[in-house]
Amino acid sequence: MAAPPTVQPASAPEPPAPPRGRGQRAWGVRLLAAVGAGALLYASFPPRTMWWLAPVAFALLGAVLRGRRARAGFGYGFAFGAAFLGPLLVWTGTYVGPLPWLVLVAFEALFLGAAAAGMALVSRLPGAPVWAAAVWVAGEALRGRVPFGGLPWGRVGFGQPDGPLLPVVAVGGVPLLSFVTALAGLALAETLRRLVRAGPRRRAALPALLLAVALVAGPVAGLVPATLGAPGRTVTIAAVQGNVPRLGLDFNAQRRAVLDNHVRVTEQLAADVAAGREPRPDLVIWPENSSDIDPLRNADAAERIDRAARAIGVPILVGTVLRNPDGQTTSNSALVWEPGIGPVERNDKRQVQPFGEYIPWRSFFRLFSSYVDRAGYFVPGPGPGVVSMAGVPVGVAICWEIAFDDLVTESVAAGASVLAVPSNNATFGLSEMTYQQLAMARVRAVEHDRPVVVATTSGVSATITPDGTVTAQTPQFAPATLVDQTALRTTTTLATRLRSVPEWVLSALGVMAVGVAVVATRRSRASSGAAPEGTRSGEDDDG
Repeated sequence: MAAPPTVQPASAPEPPAPPRGRGQRAWGVRLLAAVGAGALLYASFPPRTMWWLAPVAFALLGAVLRGRRARAGFGYGFAFGAAFLGPLLVWTGTYVGPLPWLVLVAFEALFLGAAAAGMALVSRLPGAPVWAAAVWVAGEALRGRVPFGGLPWGRVGFGQPDGPLLPVVAVGGVPLLSFVTALAGLALAETLRRLVRAGPRRRAALPALLLAVALVAGPVAGLVPATLGAPGRTVTIAAVQGNVPRLGLDFNAQRRAVLDNHVRVTEQLAADVAAGREPRPDLVIWPENSSDIDPLRNADAAERIDRAARAIGVPILVGTVLRNPDGQTTSNSALVWEPGIGPVERNDKRQVQPFGEYIPWRSFFRLFSSYVDRAGYFVPGPGPGVVSMAGVPVGVAICWEIAFDDLVTESVAAGASVLAVPSNNATFGLSEMTYQQLAMARVRAVEHDRPVVVATTSGVSATITPDGTVTAQTPQFAPATLVDQTALRTTTTLATRLRSVPEWVLSALGVMAVGVAVVATRRSRASSGAAPEGTRSGEDDDG
């Protein structure tokens, strides 16, 4: 893709600003439109299947930002971000109150505001929808990395597991899927704008072409073959959802009850296997925090886990919390527990959650909440996130690790032929959080051409095929077991091979386009005379 072209300085002075009353009404309409666009983007996300609302949201946002200055673009983008992220992340305040949720939403909306400011700047460039979509990807890339490791939750691509654009993720990962989704909406807005304006209809040809390219990107991407690997065998994998005693943050107060629940459900599975009601699994996945009692230090917990493993007769991946040798820190771990032997492999969570598993800048945040002194001291673990169970290389993405591109890619590149997502969603009650996480797992399945098994303490657990189809899932807050015959994969998609290259390329294009737009704007103002800071220039021609 070529670098964005240079825009020549305008030859005519900018028209005068509109009357103040009309300008204020227009501002109000644009603000309402930005909020509405954010609400539409939220509505496009699971558990709803209205994927098509995402392009509509970007069409509306693109219309709002067209011809605006960066400062106005930031304001509209912030409003858009608040309307999107507010309901999307409401589960973060389920049991800790609204203040942390509101602070998080306001902070994350700053990133969307910054992206919108860049999108406004590039909106006058030829081929503007391309550059604006690239700017959006750059904003997602930044938000997914800073601060404290970032928050990739709510990336546009994660809302498309049911849409026809999903195959794009196997070519360029989630960044390319976000790009194509945003491009479709932005190109639609520009096409309509040019069609309704007076002048030759041929001016709508370029954005219409971009819209067509975006819409066919999914089917075309589906034709790109993955690199074939060695033939994979079929194994039977069981996911155990033991359930928790009660909802909320204090479910861990009954840690033994949580462990006993998973032991009991596993023993019931063993009884069903013996009676011929279920096929015998080759391996079993327990969720994150299924044993918050450290079995390496507590003989009673170890005995209970081994009892379940001996009953089913196969290795169990046990989610547990382990005290590290330093006596201060802990690890969120997944242990491979062999029947009659005990733990033979350990995988520690590599991306621990700030303000959940550890508190950054602890002395500073202690000024605002006493929770700081009760929070954990979890530390990230090493390795690519792969364990061997019954000869099967299993990639492990513990809970929100599924949202991080590099962690999942590392596991697949290290040989994982199936992905396991042990998670604990009990803290967030009956919220949409677990469905948002399930959508991410579906997108990852297609991205890397791997089956995925999601095992949660309280639901929703699920089995997912490499094409993103959910073959079975559990209800929330009920004990359940899923047993699935899984065809292992050793193929390599283009997205796996390229890793973060598409994201860096798209982000670089977006940043370059913003730079070109800034230079062009300064040259235009220098040649024609800058409008007062408080006014907005009129729209230029179609370029």
